Amino acid sequence: MNGKASLVESCFEGFEILHGELHDLPDTMAFLRSLSALDSVAEPRSPEKRQIRERVAAAALFDWEEEIYVARAPGRLDVMGGIADYSGSLVLQMPIREACHVAVQKNHPNKQKLWKHAQARQRAKGQGPIPVLQIVSFGSELSNRAPTFDMDLPDLMDGDQPMSYENAYKYFAQDPCQKWAAYVAGTILVLMSELGVRFTESISILVSSAVPEGKGVSSSASVEVATMSAIAAAHGLNIHPRDLALLCQKVENHIVGAPCGVMDQMTSACGEANKLLAMVCQPAEVKELVTIPTHIRFWGLDSGIRHSVGGTDYGSVRIGAFMGRKIIKSAADALLSHSLAGINSSQQSDEINSDEFEEHGIDLLKKEASLGYLCNLSTHRYEAVYAKKIPQDITGQSFLKTYTGHDDKVTVIVPTRTYAVKAPTKHPIYENFRVEAFKALLTAATTDEQLSALGELMYQCHYSYSDCGLGSNGTDRLVKLVQEVQHRKTSHDGSTSLFGAKITGGGSGGSVCVVGRNCIRSNEEILEIQQKYKGATGYLPIIFEGSSPGAGKFGYLKIRRLTRSDGNAKK
Repeated sequence: MNGKASLVESCFEGFEILHGELHDLPDTMAFLRSLSALDSVAEPRSPEKRQIRERVAAAALFDWEEEIYVARAPGRLDVMGGIADYSGSLVLQMPIREACHVAVQKNHPNKQKLWKHAQARQRAKGQGPIPVLQIVSFGSELSNRAPTFDMDLPDLMDGDQPMSYENAYKYFAQDPCQKWAAYVAGTILVLMSELGVRFTESISILVSSAVPEGKGVSSSASVEVATMSAIAAAHGLNIHPRDLALLCQKVENHIVGAPCGVMDQMTSACGEANKLLAMVCQPAEVKELVTIPTHIRFWGLDSGIRHSVGGTDYGSVRIGAFMGRKIIKSAADALLSHSLAGINSSQQSDEINSDEFEEHGIDLLKKEASLGYLCNLSTHRYEAVYAKKIPQDITGQSFLKTYTGHDDKVTVIVPTRTYAVKAPTKHPIYENFRVEAFKALLTAATTDEQLSALGELMYQCHYSYSDCGLGSNGTDRLVKLVQEVQHRKTSHDGSTSLFGAKITGGGSGGSVCVVGRNCIRSNEEILEIQQKYKGATGYLPIIFEGSSPGAGKFGYLKIRRLTRSDGNAKK
C-alpha cells in the first residue's frame, strides 16, 4: 500500500463520512486523524503521554455518538491590492495552502458534555440546563492565549434582541487572554443579528489552524470563515460564500474591532486553488477567477515582524484615505456649484480655479461630488483636479471643524491627533490602476518583458506603502534581497528568475509577495533569500508556497464515529 493510501485509511478508520469529500487535501486528512485520536486522550487505559491542556479539553468537548460538522478555510496571499480594498480597489488574492479547520457539534443542553466550571455556573444559576457555547483552540501555547472559552449562549441576548456589537466588543475585550474568542463566538452573534438566527441548542467548537498568526496572511479571516461555515452547516443554514464573507467582515470590524476591508474573508470563502480571486471591493464583487499562468509563480516570505490590522498605523492610514475622499467630494461639489452658477474667475475663492470647472464636464463633477469609493477616481483626474487640494496632513480637530466627519463606520477620528492625508489618498487611486495593469499583463505573451512589468508594478506598490507609513525594516530588507538577486542574475548572464516583490495586506510587517518564473532556479533563489535574511536578522522566514480551495469550494464534512457490533464507539 502506498503512503497516501495509508494516510487516508488511518485518517478515517473510525469515522463515517455522511456528507462531503476530502478534495485530496493532506491537511484535512491530518485534521480528521487528530480528531479521531481525541477520545483516546481521556481513555484511562491509553498509553501515558504528556497531554497539554488544550487536548485534554478537546477530548471532553464532543459526544462521539453524535454528528460532527467540519469546515475548512485557507489563509490568503495578497498578490496585488492590499489596503486599497477599503477604498474600492480591484484586488488579486491567492488562497494559500495553509488553512484553518473547525469542527462543530450541536447538542440538546441536557446532552452536552460540560466542563466542570460550566456545570458549577449552571448550578449556581439554578435554572437547569441551558445552551452553552464551549470552544477549544489548538496552538494556544504559541500565542499567549487561553486554550478554552465558554459562555452561556443566552448571555448573547439583551432581552429579546441580540447583544449590540458595541457591547460584544467590550465583553470579549475584558480578558486579553480570551479576546481571541471574539473571532469564533462573534460569528454566532453576527448570524443572530444579521440573519435572525436563534440558537436553542448547545454548541461545541474545536478550532485548529495552520495559518500562522501575525504574518499578514489572514489568519483571522480563515478562522472566521471556517467557523461560520461549520456553524452554518450544523444548523442547516445555506449561506452563499460571498454573503458569508461579508458577515465575517462584520465579526472583525465590529466585534473584534479591526477595521479591515473584505478581501481577506472573500478570498478565504470564495477563492479557488491556483487561481487569483479578482474582486472589486465595492463592496465585494468578484469579477473572475484568474488562472495563474503555468510559467509564473508567487511566494510569500514572512519577515518575522508581527502584523495586525488592529494596529494604530493601519487605522490612521485608513482614516487619512477617508478624509481624502471627503475633501475630494467637497471640492467637486464646490466646482459643480460654481460651474452651474456660471461664476467668473474673479469671484472664485482661493481654493477654486476657474480654468478647472470650465474644462471639466458637469456629469463628471456630479459623479465626483458623490464619490462612493476613492478608486472610482482615475489617476489623471486626481492629478489634474484634486491632488493640489489634498493636504499632506491635518489634525482631527481641523478636519472635523470643516467637514464634520469622514463617513467611515469602523474608524473614529481623534481630534488631538494629526493624520497623514495626501499619501493615504493617493495610494488606493494609483493602486487600483496598478492592479488593473497587473491583471491585464497576466494574459499577455510569455516574455521577460511581461515578468519584468509585473515585478515593476509590485515594487511600485511596495514603496507606496512606505509613503503611507506602512513599511517595516524587515519587509524592506526582503524586497531589497529580491532586487539584489534579480539584478545580480541580470548582470551576470542576462537572465533572472525573480522579478519583483511587495509588502502585503495591512503592511507594517507581515509577509512580502514575490513573483518569479515557475522553475527550479527560482526556488533555489527563494531559499537563498531565506538564508540571507536569517544571517542578517537571526530569523528564518516562513515560505508560503502552493494554493488550496476556499471554504465555498470545499463545502463541509458531516462525520460520525463508526460503532462496533457491541454498540460502543470504535476506538
